[in-house]
Amino acid sequence: MVLIVLILLPYVVAPLYILVRPVSTLMLWRWMTGARVERVWVPLTEVAPVLPLSVIVAEDGQFCRHHGIDLGGLREAIEDADDFSDLRGGSTLTQQLAKNLFLWQGRSVVRKILEFPLALWIDLVMSKRRIMEIYLNIAEWGPNGQFGAEAGARFAFGKSARDVTAAEAALLAAVLPNPRRRSARQPSASVRRVAGIYVARAAKLPQAASCLPTFRRP
Repeated sequence: MVLIVLILLPYVVAPLYILVRPVSTLMLWRWMTGARVERVWVPLTEVAPVLPLSVIVAEDGQFCRHHGIDLGGLREAIEDADDFSDLRGGSTLTQQLAKNLFLWQGRSVVRKILEFPLALWIDLVMSKRRIMEIYLNIAEWGPNGQFGAEAGARFAFGKSARDVTAAEAALLAAVLPNPRRRSARQPSASVRRVAGIYVARAAKLPQAASCLPTFRRP
């Protein structure tokens, strides 16, 4: 009975996040263990438009088209993986949001199974704008408890997320997979190379963020 309640609880809580500013399970864990957490919530209107665009072209090019799960991207990821536990990529921003809000880090078959329907539910009850707004405010974006775009931009560049340039936004997107090992503040050659790819993609595909009402081409 307790297990059923735990599985269903995210479905009850998710619609509340349309209005409530949530935190991630990782943030909660760090608070519980006394670790540092830095997060300043900023609405999507206070974020440079090029930042959500860069995140989309980096993490989920079909964000504005799918309904929580990108079946084409998932199929390619499965074909490239040796087995399900080795599955990399194919996770949409909505799936990542489901994981960050309600599940745990690391690779797990059980987590993936729980993640899929949650992503579909989140896409159903939230607008794309709200999904992006929450994602940008709870993503881990620094090596020492920096969460959200504002804390990430201030740590990396000493400026607000509303003032980042296209190149800086691409660097922030490039470190998203592992901000503890990759740095936008002191980017390696590989991070700079990946960021350059994202700058080019964002310039060519501004329509990738067309579902965000606040999006304006930079």
